[in-house]
This record gives sequence, C-alpha cells and structure tokens, in this order.
Amino acid sequence: MSERALRPFWMHQLVEYIIGLVLITAAVQQPQPAVPALLGLLVMLNSAITVGPLGAFRVFDRHLHRYTDLFVIAALLIGAAQPWFDLDNVGRLLLVAIAVVLGFVWFFTDFATKDERKARRAARARPASEELGQQAGRFVGDSINTAKRWKQAYEDANKADDEK
Repeated sequence: MSERALRPFWMHQLVEYIIGLVLITAAVQQPQPAVPALLGLLVMLNSAITVGPLGAFRVFDRHLHRYTDLFVIAALLIGAAQPWFDLDNVGRLLLVAIAVVLGFVWFFTDFATKDERKARRAARARPASEELGQQAGRFVGDSINTAKRWKQAYEDANKADDEK
C-alpha cells in the first residue's frame, strides 16, 4: 500500500455527483450542449451504479469502479478532443479541467471495502504494551549478558597475560 493519504469512497462518490451536475449545468449554457450534458450524465451514472455509501443502484463493486473511472476520464478527454460534434473552446476546456479533477480524485481515493480496511489497519497496528515490555526486557537482559561475556573475556585475557 502506498503512503499517500487516501480519501474515503463516499467522498469520491459525492465529488462525482457534483462533477456530473457541474457538467450538466454548464452544458445548458453552451451553444451545443449535447457532449457536456451526456458526459455529465455518464459521470453521475458511473457513481450511481457502484456499490458504495452514496450508490443508488449498486450494480458493480468498487474495484470495478476503479477501472470505469479511468474509462470516464478517457471519455471526457476524447469528448474534448473529438472533431465530430461542435463544441466551443470553453466547453473543451471545461471537459479537460473536469477530467484532471476527476483524475486527481481517483488517484487519492481508497477503493477498499470496510473489511479490507479493517484488515489493513490490523496488519499495521502498533504493538501492544505487553509486547513492548517484553521487547524492552529482552533488550536489557541481552545487554547485561553481553556485558558479562565481555567482562569474562577481558578477565580471561588478562589472566592469560599474567601467566605468561
């Protein structure tokens, strides 16, 4: 697992709903609203059909949603670059900006389920106080035994030198 701070999945879904609404409301003010409106609907639908706290229809799980998000980001970028439908520069810039924001949100989202998060937290949990006490006791005991061995070796070496 990476060390980056990951945001909860409900926040990811909420941002996707907001992004979809922004695209749809911006499309209303465009001369040709079809592309931004359809892509806004796609973003909202992608969030709605995912199993999650804010999912409406709960068709597929979070792990698949991780990859469908990449598809949606690619669709936004293709929608901005496509030459077939008339789209003004503001609409194109909006689609690219939304794709960047969605990519940022995707990168910093924790797609793990509750059970996976619990297992991950348990695996990296701090040691219990008893375990720390045992480790400290072993460290002190090993240090004392090492010092005794060194002292004995030093005395044996001095005794051997005195006998010569």
